Amino acid sequence: MILKLSSIHTFYGQSHILHGISLDINEGEIVALLGRNGVGKSTTLKSIMGLVPPKEGSVQFKGKELSGMWPYQICRRGIGYIPEDRRIFPTLTVRQNLLVGIKPKQKPNTGWTVERIYDKFPQLEMRDSQKGAHLSGGEQQMLTIGRALMGNPELLLIDEPTEGLAPLLVEMVVNILEETRKQGIPILLVSQAVELTRELADRVYVMSKGEIVFKGTTTDFYADEEITKKYIEV
Repeated sequence: MILKLSSIHTFYGQSHILHGISLDINEGEIVALLGRNGVGKSTTLKSIMGLVPPKEGSVQFKGKELSGMWPYQICRRGIGYIPEDRRIFPTLTVRQNLLVGIKPKQKPNTGWTVERIYDKFPQLEMRDSQKGAHLSGGEQQMLTIGRALMGNPELLLIDEPTEGLAPLLVEMVVNILEETRKQGIPILLVSQAVELTRELADRVYVMSKGEIVFKGTTTDFYADEEITKKYIEV
């Protein structure tokens, strides 16, 4: 087990968002966190990263507690975060954005490199010297994924990686996630794309109103029509 959340409670001000969330991720698997908009999926990722620290509960990564750490410290521990709003640096070039993802004391040219990212996302190589503000939404998403991989993470947290992307770009994202999994890097995936999670995920957690209401294999989840109708379908 590489990540373990135990009964975390997270608030925005006085608003109680997460009500005792518990989940775990093992080495080399993709776990999907599903549910309708506004149920707390993104907040769960932000709680892990320390962007919205839980007030109660435990977040353990490789057996060590993350609670109380700053986000940059959590990142340096080996967690890569790909937020839904991308958060690229608009005034930096594509290459500079990627280089920002390298951790301090990380050995150069090991694991993921700029050239390797460009091999997976050729559009980024074509935009190498362009500033982030001039990229399309799809290019920004590719850049965000590439920047996270440049830090050679041991765990990836990904929030809606294919939302709004053209089918060709979705295929590229799926391919790079599959390659990441083959390298043994586990992924916690938040996505509304049913077919994407069906294709990639090993296990599924479903959230509703800040609580986990289902956990099981992907096969069990999609075989349970009552769960999908009640908590997923709009």
